[in-house]
Amino acid sequence: MRVTFLGTGAAMPTGERFQTGILVQEDGRTLLVDCGCGVLHRLQQSGVGYENVSSVLLTHHHLDHVADLLPLMKARWLAGEEHLEVVGPQGTKALVDGLLSVHEYMDGRLDLQVREVVPGEFSVAGFDVSAYETRHSLPCLAYRFDDRFTFSGDSEAFAGLANFADGSAILAHDCSFPDDVDVSNHPTPAKLGRELADCEIGRVYLTHLYPHTNGRHTEMRDSIAEHYDGDVRFAEDLQTISIE
Repeated sequence: MRVTFLGTGAAMPTGERFQTGILVQEDGRTLLVDCGCGVLHRLQQSGVGYENVSSVLLTHHHLDHVADLLPLMKARWLAGEEHLEVVGPQGTKALVDGLLSVHEYMDGRLDLQVREVVPGEFSVAGFDVSAYETRHSLPCLAYRFDDRFTFSGDSEAFAGLANFADGSAILAHDCSFPDDVDVSNHPTPAKLGRELADCEIGRVYLTHLYPHTNGRHTEMRDSIAEHYDGDVRFAEDLQTISIE
């Protein structure tokens, strides 16, 4: 399995990190998880391209996770591609319908299949996926791909999500702000470290990074390390990880 971080930023641009998007690939199968602003460009830079993305899995519907969804549809249509599958939590159909109502000329351009999922197990793009509800300001799902890769989506750190990720080779987890930022719906490093303390995870990648984290990576890692002694790194745009 190959996991590529297309965008590791959040709603406030840093200039270097685009908004959330992750590619999951294995044996000719390709799945795009989230499609924030800039992801369409990162797809081209990654060498995969929008022509090869026919399935999108959304964690939730905040703008920094869906802003390039309609541009992806248009690019695929203009490239002569005919299909796109969009899977996500409750409200995904209403989201897609709303986008198409604003840009009516795109309605009917693709064979568009929209599916809503709930916590539990399902399949998409040939991948078997487990979903777990996170703690965020909108309904949001974390996704796990067997024992290899787990993505937290947007969420506070809490025991249930840590248990969901336990045993993963790779965990990509929201860590939006340093400890001195008073925030809800996202974790700070100390809180994340405390919740991961008893978990066995091969490597943790921190993502969904706001500009507040710039220049503070060592401090944030040290804060996590006070509670969790695992391998913790910061994800970077266009970084690819191979998972056996």
